[in-house]
Amino acid sequence: MARQKGIIKLEGRVGDLSFYKSDGQYLARTKGGVDADRIKNDPAFVRTRENGAEFGRAGKASKLLRNVFKAPLAVASDKKVASRLTTQMLKVAQSDSSNIRGERTVTKGDLGLLLGFEFNVNTSLEDIMKVSSAVSFDRATGAATVSTDFTNPKLELAEIEGADVARMTIGVAVVDFESAEFEVNVAQSDAIDITSKDALTSSVSANISADSTLPVFIVLGIEYYQKVNDELYLINSQDSRALTIVGVDTV
Repeated sequence: MARQKGIIKLEGRVGDLSFYKSDGQYLARTKGGVDADRIKNDPAFVRTRENGAEFGRAGKASKLLRNVFKAPLAVASDKKVASRLTTQMLKVAQSDSSNIRGERTVTKGDLGLLLGFEFNVNTSLEDIMKVSSAVSFDRATGAATVSTDFTNPKLELAEIEGADVARMTIGVAVVDFESAEFEVNVAQSDAIDITSKDALTSSVSANISADSTLPVFIVLGIEYYQKVNDELYLINSQDSRALTIVGVDTV
């Protein structure tokens, strides 16, 4: 790998050289590795093909779940969330004990491995909120509820410069990884005064269709706002936003 210098920056391939941009830097590298046709057909690369197949399925599952929760993700996610979620999805696929290597799937794997996944690696939910939440999901009705008891919001919520209030976001979704279809519902709590010392309970619910037989995911997020003339303006900083998978329910 080499860094490009000069006024003109290149992207693409010229001969055996590939020019690309990564993390704001313009880089170059020589073409290398094994011929693609050999990887596809040579028995010596059977493990490579198996790993590639499973990685591809993990990538598609990761993209689908990010698309499912694209609204809250637009507010709270880091630049490398795609690769981090794909890595975790691959672990889910590899936990599939029903299929042979190369044919393992996310659907047959342990989706519980996604529990606790942070969409914003820079700020976790625990970094912002020093109190736990009760998460419930009723498959018979399709109702998901997250309830948080604050005894002293001023001490239990992080102090963010310029912020007056916080709001919690809940997202619930039923996802079919085979057909790439889903149903999602997102809701927000009332504004929470982060300067208050009075106990309060913040409860927010969202519903999906009842009696689904597919995996259900629940995410919980929190964002901070500045209040001006009764209007709320989102604080534009990564350390004021978090989004976490707090529930995974499978049949």
